[in-house]
Amino acid sequence: MTDLRDKLKISSQRIDEINAFLLDPNNELINKLLEIVEKFGGPDEINRKAEQAGKLDNLLDRLKSKNSAYVADLEWLRTQAESNAFISVADYRRKIIGGQADSMTFNKDNAVTLEISALQYFPWIIAQAKQSIAQGQLMPGRFIRVRNMKEQVEDDDILAVAAAMKIAGASYVETLDTKGTDGSNVHLGGPETITGYFGGVGSPNDYPLKWVEEYLHYYTTYGVTQVLNINPGTVFLGYMLHKLGINNEFKISVFMGNDNPFAVLWTLMGARLFSRPDGTTSLIGFNFSNSVNNETIKYSDVIRNAMDLTQVVRFEHHITETYKSIVRQPYLRRDELVEIASEVPNISAKHEGADPEVEQQREHASNILDYFVPKQDIISDGLMDACALNYLDKHDSLNKTADALTRKGIDVVCAQNLHRTE
Repeated sequence: MTDLRDKLKISSQRIDEINAFLLDPNNELINKLLEIVEKFGGPDEINRKAEQAGKLDNLLDRLKSKNSAYVADLEWLRTQAESNAFISVADYRRKIIGGQADSMTFNKDNAVTLEISALQYFPWIIAQAKQSIAQGQLMPGRFIRVRNMKEQVEDDDILAVAAAMKIAGASYVETLDTKGTDGSNVHLGGPETITGYFGGVGSPNDYPLKWVEEYLHYYTTYGVTQVLNINPGTVFLGYMLHKLGINNEFKISVFMGNDNPFAVLWTLMGARLFSRPDGTTSLIGFNFSNSVNNETIKYSDVIRNAMDLTQVVRFEHHITETYKSIVRQPYLRRDELVEIASEVPNISAKHEGADPEVEQQREHASNILDYFVPKQDIISDGLMDACALNYLDKHDSLNKTADALTRKGIDVVCAQNLHRTE
């Protein structure tokens, strides 16, 4: 058995071959990447521009210069945060489990990040905040967005959401337009060719380089740091950007299919192989496939720990899904999460839908396909209010998960600037 295992060792010769290919000045693939980076001014200038673009005051000034109606909402949100209008973590715990919360020790090492998807429109976060204040609920610590980037530039959503995240103290992820549903594969288009996407979603041909250029544009112009990543080629280039000194970050989508420990090993091997000397990597998290069970998560944690990535790469686990167009229903993984969270650290609980019994009551249940409908069509079809309600239903589901974790003595990561700790 030992002799057989020894055959798995990666020789230094193979590592040297990879390095030789990457460093070859005649490597046109890498040369094209470097040309794009230099076009944006090089790593130091790129990071400088991104830092400036992402500052709260600069985001607000840009909105004010446009006379955006969103400025008043953002000022309201900041006022509520500064006046401690949102429930504190201690009061939230007392609300859920009573006075005994004051003497309990909560597991902070395994704190679960409360994650919601998808925050498509800025006004939704204001409605969510008002409901949280009124009902003593927690705001998520992490928001995922899947809205068309060019569309949200037009109505200033991209600026307003970025500012709201700064005020809330939450992380967020944008989804770039260079993805498999954008017409990049000329042979595919819409639900009628949905099975065609199984053969390779994301970035065919020259699209990985377009992805890099699009990312650097939004990074330097709006301070967008974290984006969704769905293709092995763009994952690789995400690693390369970070290696070059750009402080980019990405999470890998559920569509990549990390549904078993061996897939997770492959993903994390790449992250570790191309990490910086300090051990950091641009991969800050990945979604498991919906099919994973707790055993898979345990094995994956062993792999993550072996690669010294436990605190760097978050496991993002779907607790709920949209009611239509993604999984068989009912789909609800809350009990499994509470069980695994006591053993495995750095997990986020992603809420993509409401609890199934709530969805059943809605005239318009949540639907993953709504993410890809243009805003104007949502409005003309009279669906904006229904979609907003779907989002608030997800928020309620997220708080049910927070309740369950709190009862088990497991800490949660919510919007840190909104919910004070004592």
